[in-house]
Amino acid sequence: MNENKNVQQKSVRRNRVAAAACFAAALITTTVVGAQSATAAGVAHRTAARPAAAVAPGVGSAGLVQSEDLSRQGLHPVGATVALTGRQALSACSGEETMRDLTKGKATAYASVSWTFTTDGLLTESAASAPTKAAAATWEKQLVALVQDCQDEPAGHWYYGAAHTLTTAGGTGHWYPAHNGDGAVSGGVAVLRSGTRVAVVELSGRPAGAPASVEGIAAAALNRLSS
Repeated sequence: MNENKNVQQKSVRRNRVAAAACFAAALITTTVVGAQSATAAGVAHRTAARPAAAVAPGVGSAGLVQSEDLSRQGLHPVGATVALTGRQALSACSGEETMRDLTKGKATAYASVSWTFTTDGLLTESAASAPTKAAAATWEKQLVALVQDCQDEPAGHWYYGAAHTLTTAGGTGHWYPAHNGDGAVSGGVAVLRSGTRVAVVELSGRPAGAPASVEGIAAAALNRLSS
C-alpha cells in the first residue's frame, strides 16, 4: 500500500514539471497578491522590473529573486506572481507540499514568487522566516531531504543531480542541476538559508539563454534572502 502511495506521489511530481511549461506560456500578467496588478508588457518594458513591494515581518518580496538577477543569467522575465501566504508548491519534487505545510504554519512570515519568461519555463521561489535559527536549520534539512528524494529515479525520468555547496557572505545553500528523461541538464533547484530565513528556488524547463546550472540564480537568491 505504501509502495502505491509513493508511486502516486512521484507521478504528481512529474506531472507538475510537465505542467510548468504550459503554465508559463499561459501566464501573461504580473500580479502581486494584495497589491495593484500590471501587464506583462509593462514589466518587459522596464529594464529593472521587480515584483511590486510586499512587506511582511522577517521576509518580504524584496528578499526574493528579482528580475535583474534573472537577466544577468541570460533569462528574460516577463511576469511575476508574488504572495505572502506560504501556499505555493515548494518544487517539482514536492508535489503539492507548500512552505506552510513544511513549517506546520510556525513561520513568522512567508513569501513566494513565480517568474515567467519570453520562452517556455518557470522559476519559482518559496521562502519562510523562522522564529529561531534552530528552527530554520531544521526546515533547511527537511527541504534538502525533499530534494534528495528525487535524485534516484528510474531510467527515462527526470531527476536532480549531485549537490553543490554554495557559500556567500549572507548564508549557505546547496544547488542541484535537474536532468530531463534524456539525461540533459534542464534547470535545477537550490535550498538556501540565511540566519532565520530559508528558501527553495527552482528553474523548471530551460528558457532560451538559460545557464546549464542554477548556481548563478541560487547565489543571487541567497544574497536577496540575506538582505
